Amino acid sequence: MNRRKDRISMVLTTLAMAMLLTLAPLPPVFEILWPYWVALILIYWSLETQDLVSLGLAFFSGLLLDLLTGSLLGLHALSLIILVYLVTRFRARLRFFPPWQQALSVFALLINDRIILLWVISLRGEPLPGLSFWLPPIVGTLLWPWLFLLLDRYRGVMRHRSSP
Repeated sequence: MNRRKDRISMVLTTLAMAMLLTLAPLPPVFEILWPYWVALILIYWSLETQDLVSLGLAFFSGLLLDLLTGSLLGLHALSLIILVYLVTRFRARLRFFPPWQQALSVFALLINDRIILLWVISLRGEPLPGLSFWLPPIVGTLLWPWLFLLLDRYRGVMRHRSSP
């Protein structure tokens, strides 16, 4: 039981860090390139832990993100639920892809997230965003291999620290 609590605390700690990175004030130049950190973290933990990241965690993370960013309530919750569902559905395949193919899969997931956001924007009657709207998935894809290695290292250190 203690081991499960340690694993849950790792997931929640990295999610909290992702939320802080999302809220970090940035100059406008960097803001359009800032990746969707919460989605990247949820993708990693959905791939690496079978039972810790659920649709409920994705929903509550999305609601919290909506509240923190002041966006339409449920917008991020919807997109993160769909993202986690897709990752858990295809987890067996995605886990064993080589890094470049896994990065392309992450790109497809992040593009899917952007399409959902675009759909909600169009339903609200807002003007469609420009090309810079599509830059964060590209940056997230480029960061994915490094983020994967960093989180894998963190998980290994925490596992080593909690073992007797």
